[in-house]
Amino acid sequence: MKEVRAISLYSGGLDSILATRLIMKQGIDVTAVQFVTPFFNYDILQDVPAYQKQVFEQYGITVLVEDISMGYMDMLKKPVYGFGKNFNPCVDCKIFMLKRAKELMAELGASFLLTGEVIGQRPMSQRRDTLNVIERDSENKDQLLRPLSAKLMKETDAEREGLVDREQLLDFSGRGRSHQIAMAKEYGVTDYPAPAGGCILADPILSKRIKRLYQGEFAFGIDDVTVGDIQLLLVGRQMLVPLKPVDATGDDVSGVWLVVGRDEGENNRLEALVEPGDALLFMEERPGPAVLLRKMVSTVAKEQRQELLEIAASLVVRYGRKIDGGYPDVEVICVIDGEKQILVSGPAVDELYSDWLF
Repeated sequence: MKEVRAISLYSGGLDSILATRLIMKQGIDVTAVQFVTPFFNYDILQDVPAYQKQVFEQYGITVLVEDISMGYMDMLKKPVYGFGKNFNPCVDCKIFMLKRAKELMAELGASFLLTGEVIGQRPMSQRRDTLNVIERDSENKDQLLRPLSAKLMKETDAEREGLVDREQLLDFSGRGRSHQIAMAKEYGVTDYPAPAGGCILADPILSKRIKRLYQGEFAFGIDDVTVGDIQLLLVGRQMLVPLKPVDATGDDVSGVWLVVGRDEGENNRLEALVEPGDALLFMEERPGPAVLLRKMVSTVAKEQRQELLEIAASLVVRYGRKIDGGYPDVEVICVIDGEKQILVSGPAVDELYSDWLF
């Protein structure tokens, strides 16, 4: 008999673990696909083999990791079904991933897809009507199986064709977790993440930063956003410095992006995230923050760069360590595309920048 293969969308959460294991229990060869973007699971890319080994040892699941950052960031510009409570495009997100998973079916020789979705568990993306929309718009009609709620849904091709035994599938619904927890205990799955999820687009604080980026409040266009930009939004004190364009009329200002490191770890992170055209400022004489001006060369006119660098240098001093209870003038090193300059600066006054923080 020919071996049956399937692909599961794997988030690392309990529902995706259980759905995958439930289908594996029927003797089906399941490849779990873990999609990553700068909004979720991106740290996995630091050591994919280690992550794959960990998942297999913990859950007996073979996982394939795929970076979908660029396409996902493009989708986020204008999701068809909009956003949830924060900046989370949950319906479009699932459609996007399932479309890619369908392409992987041919590549991996799989017969159907499965997810850990449970009817009624999430208010935006797991209502029955929304589940039907996701199935339709991802072009996965009749080949998308939700094993944990399958008995409450219509049969899929895999069930009708006898590839999956419907009697062994489940009828979970609602937001309660007692059935999943009991099932996890039965499978010997004890170490699993909390159900809150790890998507920063649903984080009430971090999502606001990303929303402002996508709404065009920064001095560069959304088409110029990089994966590194998203990562930078998650580090340090974030500021938008209002800078009026040279020869501009009216009240329009350009929001030049400035980030202040809060500790040594963040300073190192800022240094690692530097891209061509950025300015990185720091002190060598005493402890203090690194300050990064993102895309300064491309977003700030030459006539205004020195003014901006002086502002940034004053913030380096202001957030640095006090000397004898104060902030004496100090040399601040500025590096732009490998070239160094030295600025002597005192501290910024709080009134200067308090409205810039976001």
